Amino acid sequence: MASAFPILTFLSILAAALNAGLFFIFSVCIMAAFARLSPAEGAAAMNAINAVIQNPWFFSAFFGGALLSLVLAVLGFLQGGAGGLLAAAGGVVFLVAVIGVTVVFNVPLNDALAAAPAGSPEQAALWQRYLGVWTMWNHVRTVGSLAAVGFFALAFRQGVPLG
Repeated sequence: MASAFPILTFLSILAAALNAGLFFIFSVCIMAAFARLSPAEGAAAMNAINAVIQNPWFFSAFFGGALLSLVLAVLGFLQGGAGGLLAAAGGVVFLVAVIGVTVVFNVPLNDALAAAPAGSPEQAALWQRYLGVWTMWNHVRTVGSLAAVGFFALAFRQGVPLG
């Protein structure tokens, strides 16, 4: 398994970077653009994205990144050494700040938005809250993904495993 560590770490860099880019673009422009739309239009656009994003490409980067992070978190702690612990830190950060935040905060907000009757006052009120809260948690995912990239890159540079 030791020879697989650098490959797993490199793949984790790619997966975390793909996620960071996706979250970054939402944080810096997509949500701001949606805020310029009427609540019904913004909610419809977001609901469309939430439906379309459920595809094999996204799932590969998101859930593949989660699986790689879990493996590196466990193996990194078991391996020890600077490289192993950096890889483990990247795995834990990705699992908590990306997967955990998505499951606990972003997905429930997406589900509530999808369930709100289109064009209703309920949807308009939810949309105003959604813009701020969803985006704030998306910022966390962006920073978490970037931090995971950093930890994985440092681990890769160390030539994991070192032990």
